[in-house]
Amino acid sequence: MPQLDRRTFVTALAGSVPALAWPGRAGAQTWPARPIHVVVPFSAGGGTDIAARLIVERLASELGQSIVVDNKPGAATAIGVAAVTGAAPDGYTLLFSGSTSYTVNPAVRAKLAYDPFTQLSPLALVARAPLVVVCSADSPYQTLDALVAQAARKPGELNYASFGPGSGPHLLSEMLAYAKGIKLTAIPYKGSSESTIAIIRNDVAFGIDTLAAAAAQVKSGKMRALAVVSEKRSNFMPQVPAFGELGLSSALFDAWYAFAGPARLPAAVTQALGTALKATMADPALQQKLAQQFMEPVMLGPDRMRAIMDEEITRYRAIVARANIDIG
Repeated sequence: MPQLDRRTFVTALAGSVPALAWPGRAGAQTWPARPIHVVVPFSAGGGTDIAARLIVERLASELGQSIVVDNKPGAATAIGVAAVTGAAPDGYTLLFSGSTSYTVNPAVRAKLAYDPFTQLSPLALVARAPLVVVCSADSPYQTLDALVAQAARKPGELNYASFGPGSGPHLLSEMLAYAKGIKLTAIPYKGSSESTIAIIRNDVAFGIDTLAAAAAQVKSGKMRALAVVSEKRSNFMPQVPAFGELGLSSALFDAWYAFAGPARLPAAVTQALGTALKATMADPALQQKLAQQFMEPVMLGPDRMRAIMDEEITRYRAIVARANIDIG
């Protein structure tokens, strides 16, 4: 071999050693090389689905790769979460869900098919969504106090729409029941699309959902907003009283949306996703679209997201014990 060619060969070989020795690193450097699947554990058309599609559209542009949204509702989001925890930790299967998947389920369910702390890699908390208590526009209940009074007169007869045992609406409704000393009955639905129909038809007395999912029906006059789940009135719906002014501060619930991946995501993929998500959530056009859907854009990274999960699980477990909520 000529001397120059030999040097060239050795240099090229040396440069290829890291990729040969650490194929995972080489794969992370080229990520994403194919379409990414984002699992949404709710049905299409609901608040979580709306948020996911708005954010994913901008994220795909930032990453230069297509992203497919897979709706996998059921079992209080456990079906969708399991699809992510069982996927390869390569960054091509991600989870987009609300706090139900990350903090409510593990706090209230004694037996859960997944552990968000050991089977998921938190990526970013990206939006907050105010919640609202709604009933049919044809309902006899003009106020939340009127609904509560009826529930007090007929314990257990008033029913409400939930997304299954352990879901956010279930926990929040039970927190409301405990705060007011009443008994309510949960009727499970797969997601906002189904529960909205049930509420409008008066199949249930009330439901609790995001403003994103309920606002259009409230605006059209098909549903009535009874209260927003916040300490103070929401700028999105200032005419509706807040839990705080109704003496329900003990029943407040913070609804948020976040991305996660399977456990043991490569650090390079996590970093690339974090960078892309930060740029995505800083986009003014996306922020405006989220505000139009009654959502507050935020960007909290993995460490802060994990801290919030810790804080909420501790609080919700205390509420479950105090209210004697038995989900199983």
